[in-house]
Amino acid sequence: MSNLRIGVVGIPGKWSTEALADAIEARTGFRLVIDMAEVELQLDSNRLLYRGQDLTELDALVVKKISETYTPHTLDRIELLRHAERAGVRVFSPTRSLMQLIDRLSGTLSLSAAGIPMPLTRVTESLQAAEQAVHEFGAAVLKPLYSTKARGMTLVEADDANLTTQLADFAAGNPMLYIQKKLDLSGRDLGMVFVGGQYLCTYARVGSQDAWNTTIHSGGRYEPFEPDAELIELGRKAQACFDLDFTTVDIALTDTGPVVFEVSAFGGFRGALEGCGIDAAAAYLDWIMQTLETTRTC
Repeated sequence: MSNLRIGVVGIPGKWSTEALADAIEARTGFRLVIDMAEVELQLDSNRLLYRGQDLTELDALVVKKISETYTPHTLDRIELLRHAERAGVRVFSPTRSLMQLIDRLSGTLSLSAAGIPMPLTRVTESLQAAEQAVHEFGAAVLKPLYSTKARGMTLVEADDANLTTQLADFAAGNPMLYIQKKLDLSGRDLGMVFVGGQYLCTYARVGSQDAWNTTIHSGGRYEPFEPDAELIELGRKAQACFDLDFTTVDIALTDTGPVVFEVSAFGGFRGALEGCGIDAAAAYLDWIMQTLETTRTC
């Protein structure tokens, strides 16, 4: 049994967080699930405390989930982890990588710069430009810059008599409007899982008949999917933009070819387990242990 002390930053009680903590405890004998809401940075002593434990004394921190929902405040939590990183604690994934993906616009721009195919997207604070974009697209999805699992996303259509009001209402809480053309996904999109930059598996998310999106949060389910080499290469190129230790790339298959919706800052384990029959938490821990052991011997 390894004597490494590895903490899990996540949501106590949540399945993925606890599954990873269970795997780490079984392998190392050490268990610590960290709720960032209770972490205190003491700059006078350079300590980062959670329930009496100085996180800068750990061998590693694995960020499974930084907060229940994304907000600009989430970036502040990552800054606290950056303090541990500067103190020599290995953070999985690196904080610089996480920061690129909390804000949807930042991640989108990185993917676009790398030439990754994405749905047609417009970003503006102008309600007039936003309305024109919706009319060009026919139907569009308004996406908050800080959100996960399709939370806060709104479907709008060009022929809706209330379109102007819908855009104004959305802009009241999201001044920078992120407008993406709605694609015909036939009720399905894909989650492609990577560990340490290496392909692990792909699962499909199949939406319920009552929802316009495919997320499990909206009643979807997981199914197996076998991608071809070209599709795997697209996912690999997308995740390579961010230097993540574990991630899921969201991909859709369209009539004009595959597109990438986003690369997840953290990725989930349940899709790999239920859709692929693969224990992604164990695979991730293998990568973590290998990385830490290699660091120790260098």
